[in-house]
Amino acid sequence: MKRLSKGPLYYEFSRHNEIRLRIEPGETIVVEAEDAFSGQIRSDDDRRDKTKVPFGNPQTGPIWIEGAEPGDTLTVTIQDIQPSIGQCATRTSDPKQLCEWLGDDCPHGTHVCPIRDGKIYWSEEITIPYQPMLGCIGTAPATGVPTTGPAGSHGGNMDIIETCPGNIVYLPVFVPGAYLYLGDAHAAMGHGELSASGLEMPSETTITVDLLKHKRIPAPRIESPDEFMAVATGCPMERSIAQAYAWLILWMEEEYGWDRWRAYDLLTHVGQISVGHYDIGTVAAKVAKRYIAT
Repeated sequence: MKRLSKGPLYYEFSRHNEIRLRIEPGETIVVEAEDAFSGQIRSDDDRRDKTKVPFGNPQTGPIWIEGAEPGDTLTVTIQDIQPSIGQCATRTSDPKQLCEWLGDDCPHGTHVCPIRDGKIYWSEEITIPYQPMLGCIGTAPATGVPTTGPAGSHGGNMDIIETCPGNIVYLPVFVPGAYLYLGDAHAAMGHGELSASGLEMPSETTITVDLLKHKRIPAPRIESPDEFMAVATGCPMERSIAQAYAWLILWMEEEYGWDRWRAYDLLTHVGQISVGHYDIGTVAAKVAKRYIAT
């Protein structure tokens, strides 16, 4: 099995970077990645220093997928996500919109949490289940070079907790080879990523990458064993929710033969949403598969 080491840290989903790994569709590989803090926080005494590293969410890549062309779709099955150093870190110094109600005197909140036996030791009293996910995964657009801050039709910083082991992430291909990147792994994260930091960790992620030829999708999709999800991003979030549901309805129509208005009616009653980082308005609209096959 091929392994891609961390190597240079990239803060953009760029088609201009030198290819670091070439793979065939269907290959399974291991990808090493640094944490969202660029490795600056390894102890409770460390601080995030943006004067030295102004950007966050460094990515590993790009990965070239043989045969991938614009108009295709990548399928990335996340097999496993493991912590590289047995710990994760978080901080709480960016309350942003919450300042209106909580004030702006938030402490740095930096602390490191050991990971062992399927648990995250957040404090002496509280443990959190180890539920890893990728904050960032994406392909390179054909125009422009998005940073690792926002999400978009290419994927990017989606921060959707369902981007996790056992699930498949579908990504549009915009350029030859697709130029796949990933990173920003979290040991766990709540809906909304309130402080803009999950339980960030350097990671080793095992993925299987395949290719759907001549299959064009408008934005990322996620499939779990039990659910279909369509992802949209942008503020105000109510527009993203509507767009994600619309894309899910069109997916049901195109691939499963649903009348769009019948699907609209169904999702009114059984649809659910998963919320990424609230400040950029990323959501996944989802529906249980058991409804789609009826």
